[in-house]
Amino acid sequence: MSGEPATSQVASEERNSLGQRLRERRTGLGFTLKEVADSAGFSVGFISQIERGITTPSLTSLVAVCRVLDADVSQFLSQARGEGPVTRHEQRPAYAIGDSSNAITYERLSAAFPGSALTSVLMHHPAGYRTELTSHEGEEIFFVLQGALTVEVDGEATVLEAGDSVHFASTRLHASWNHTGETTTILHTCTMNVFSNSASDTDSQAPVAVRRAGRGNVATHPHLKLHRS
Repeated sequence: MSGEPATSQVASEERNSLGQRLRERRTGLGFTLKEVADSAGFSVGFISQIERGITTPSLTSLVAVCRVLDADVSQFLSQARGEGPVTRHEQRPAYAIGDSSNAITYERLSAAFPGSALTSVLMHHPAGYRTELTSHEGEEIFFVLQGALTVEVDGEATVLEAGDSVHFASTRLHASWNHTGETTTILHTCTMNVFSNSASDTDSQAPVAVRRAGRGNVATHPHLKLHRS
């Protein structure tokens, strides 16, 4: 008997478990879907889909939701610890939020030490994966190592291919989309604390400056000006 159905079932249970735990946390605090959505900068539908296991959030989106729920991301996601300044390609554990077949897979690169401000990961975007429109504190850089990626910033979409990069203030409304049929690998660096065990954890519960994300994405904005780097 093939192991794929069992794997698929486990992944589905993991997604539902994440959504269920987020829902239990939200209802335990007495928050409505709209209150969480408004505070995190997302649509009510997006938060509802996470809770029902329909949508898998990106790492930054999960962190934003956890902040609204006054919870550390470690309560919902196991991440690699940044215990040293050097990582080895054959030793870095990869992890995903939910089903790794349709979610971004991450490899932690940045270390944790007093005063550190940067967080960095390798992100493996599966074909067709879209992140939700969001904005938050800080700044970030996308550097495409393999494949191609569409990055939208304030309604303007740019196609990045291997060797291309984009650097922008994270307070600007942004999203990304793997418009190709293959996995795209990106070096992503930002100043938002997305790790639960970093040296700057004391700042992880700071208020998030977000704007309403709206309902669209790069695939549903025909008016976007598309630029190729």
